[in-house]
Formats: sequence, structure tokens, C-alpha cells
Amino acid sequence: MTAPTGDVIELREICTRFGSHTVHEGLNLCVRRGEILGLAGGSGSGKSVLLREMIGLQRPNSGEVRVFDQDLATLDAAQGQAMRRRWGVMFQRGGLFGSLSVRQNVGLPLREHSALDDALIDSIAEWKLALTGLPPEAGLKLPSELSGGMLKRAALARAIALDPELLFLDEPTSGLDPASSGGVDELILRTQALFDPTIVIVSHDLDLLWQVCDRVAVLGDGRVLALGTMDELSQDSQPTVAAYFTNHREAGPRARRAAA
Repeated sequence: MTAPTGDVIELREICTRFGSHTVHEGLNLCVRRGEILGLAGGSGSGKSVLLREMIGLQRPNSGEVRVFDQDLATLDAAQGQAMRRRWGVMFQRGGLFGSLSVRQNVGLPLREHSALDDALIDSIAEWKLALTGLPPEAGLKLPSELSGGMLKRAALARAIALDPELLFLDEPTSGLDPASSGGVDELILRTQALFDPTIVIVSHDLDLLWQVCDRVAVLGDGRVLALGTMDELSQDSQPTVAAYFTNHREAGPRARRAAA
């Protein structure tokens, strides 16, 4: 984990509604450069919605989303494309194209955003896969032929294809067994050490939050209820925050090791 300087993302008075249902109501949050920030909270607290707003896939009803000091709502098509080159996204279910090989999936951002030839793109894709711990033969398989843990690694390899300054990870350990989840913990920390991106993680995995995050924002009641280190949050007396940690009290060995 690195010492952050400055803010990469600023969320100002974000309000998000779906019909009569309010998800965010005046939410404010800043993500510091170089940190690993977790987004936690109960089901329906708006974690994944907030992530989609950070990457421009969805606009809030009101408020301002600023990334690299630019308001996403004001960007034209060319500016939006340039912005997307600066971040990578690992979607909850991988988001890989089933008809493409894993290597082709990883190389896709390079084909879309660079003029590199196919041979060089394939070499870079193989290198990114190796960095995530996958063997060379994995790149020739279809996503459906990979195990859950391997699929997460392949999705991360694609997310870092362009050496992004900002990395978004949506539930990176969901559906994995404890051993595979522990491998993802290590992979996230190694990626941060190698490329020094700012990382935003949406997760309900308390072990992951203890193990890798510099700070965690707990969402609820349409806003950020609490923001701090996991040690600070675990001692927070606010009823909703305390209830969240009580409901997740049985942390596994990964969290206990991080908290020791």
C-alpha cells in the first residue's frame, strides 16, 4: 500500500434515483491518488451503482463526478475515449467475450486504443496473463474453460492491459473458495506494487477489505456513513455501521492475519 497524494476521483452531492427509489442522496466521496479504497455496505446500498457512475456507464440524477479533475458529464466523445484509456475495469462476472480466446480478450483494449500490430498485442497479452499468474496455455482457452479463480485473473489481466492509472474492481472475490480468494488478495497487492494505480474495490468480502484496503467507505441511507481504515470502522459506534460489522463478524483467516 502506498502513501496517497491528491484526489483522483471526487463525487460531489451525488443523487441517484430509479423511479421512486432513492439510491444516493447527497453522497460525497474523494478517492486519493495511489490508495486502495474499498466500497462496502449492505445489499442495495448503491456500491455497484456508484462504481458505474465513476466509470461513466451511468449518470447520477444530479451532482458531479470528477475523475482526474474533469467532470465526466462535460466530456465529448474524443475526451471520453481518452479518459477510458486511463482506467481499467474488472467486472463482477469477468465480462470477457465468450467467443474470443482469453488472450484475445486481454488484447482487445490494445486493439481498440493502439496502432500496435497483432503479434505485439498477443505478446503483451501473454505478458499480462503471466503477471496475473496464469500459465501460457490459459490464453488459448475460451473463458468458459477456465475455473472461477482463473477467470478472475484473466479479467484482471484485461483490466491492466493499458497500464491504467486507475483500476476498478467489482466484487473480485465473489464466488471463489477461500484459497482462491486469498490468491486474489495477493494479486491485487502485487498489481498495485507493480503499476502503482489508484484502485477502487466494490466488495462485501470483509477479509478482502481487511487485507488490501488503505481506507473503506461504508455506504448506507443514500450516503457515505463512515470512511476510514478497517480498524477504525470496526470500532465505529454508528448503528448501521456497527450492524454491518456485526453481521460480518466471523472474518476468516485472511482478515485476522491483516488485523494482527
